[in-house]
Amino acid sequence: MTSATVYDLATKDLDPPFAVVDLDAFDANGADLLRRAGGKPIRVVSKSVRCRYLLDRVLARPGFEGLMCYSLAEAVWHVEQGTTDDIVVAYPTADHGALRRLAANDRARAAISIMVDSPDHLDLVDAALGQDHPEIRVCLELDASWRPLPGVHVGTRRSPVFSPRQAADLARTILSRKGFRLVGMMAYEGQIAGLGDAAGSGVKNSIVGWMQRKSIVEIAKRRAAAVRAVRALTELEFVNGGGSGSVESTGAEEAVTEIAAGSGLIGPTLFDGYAHFSPRPAAMFALPVVRRPAPKIATLFSGGYIASGPAESSRLPTPYLPEGLSLLGFEGAGEVQTPVAGEAARHLRLGDRVWLRHAKAGELAERFTHYHVVIGDRVDRTVPTYRGEHQNFG
Repeated sequence: MTSATVYDLATKDLDPPFAVVDLDAFDANGADLLRRAGGKPIRVVSKSVRCRYLLDRVLARPGFEGLMCYSLAEAVWHVEQGTTDDIVVAYPTADHGALRRLAANDRARAAISIMVDSPDHLDLVDAALGQDHPEIRVCLELDASWRPLPGVHVGTRRSPVFSPRQAADLARTILSRKGFRLVGMMAYEGQIAGLGDAAGSGVKNSIVGWMQRKSIVEIAKRRAAAVRAVRALTELEFVNGGGSGSVESTGAEEAVTEIAAGSGLIGPTLFDGYAHFSPRPAAMFALPVVRRPAPKIATLFSGGYIASGPAESSRLPTPYLPEGLSLLGFEGAGEVQTPVAGEAARHLRLGDRVWLRHAKAGELAERFTHYHVVIGDRVDRTVPTYRGEHQNFG
């Protein structure tokens, strides 16, 4: 029995479009992340999941500790829902309303650490809450990009704090400001964690692999020096680093106390291109065939679920099952229809399902209000995504 047949059988009473999560694959991916982490705790990146049932499930496993949220409003909501009492907000906030909710909630203030990378972020909190606001937990972000030459920047554009001296200077500023408590440090090496080293041609893969090896050595030295500089000024509860693509290298750093990961639980198509790990596809969506414009083309309803990032083909959804289908270069995945082509299309009839995978882990949950959780050939339960709980954190 093929996987397509299994999923079709499990969801035979559902009308597509809909999305499913293969719970066996999700759990297996979690086990693989723990294996790769080598005993260091993993902080679950919520943006890659965006479903409380799945977040609760993974947090219940030993080895996964706390959330890394992408929005302060999201973090406060999770505290209110009782998801966890340990949350780091990975991105600085300018949301005055969420800051006021944080300040007014003792449980939230004890649980949540907000991200800062300049004194301006402290000023913004003061402006939102007033000079005599309750103590806010903060995490200092160190930029983890690779800069081999002046003017060359490889990695994501995040914190302006790059050197150990800059980290210590900002730490002193935080420690001197009333109403703030420095509790942690974070550095996300996107050029390692978020870039596949087996996703392109042989030459491209060799270049990416060379860059990543150099960057791993550089960030390990610089991060260790920055952590020493800050720890000389104050105790830190945690030092966070990495992502699903860099669990091994980040976990090997003595200065890092925990690893961030989330996409590895879901296994989207962008994570097919890594040489050292292969997550199982755990989330996918079904679209119905609504046209047969040619013998080897079937047109599906809807499907234009394009991932964020650079506007290129890697951000398109990918036909998964039945095997042997591909998008048309001229149309791609459309708002109201998505043609797929290939020999397998000859056998598709109106109403049949085609299963597709999203390019990124969490963004599928923005398109569907519910996930149907599949175990084997049955739907075990149907659970809401953030959207299904009427939550939209931007």
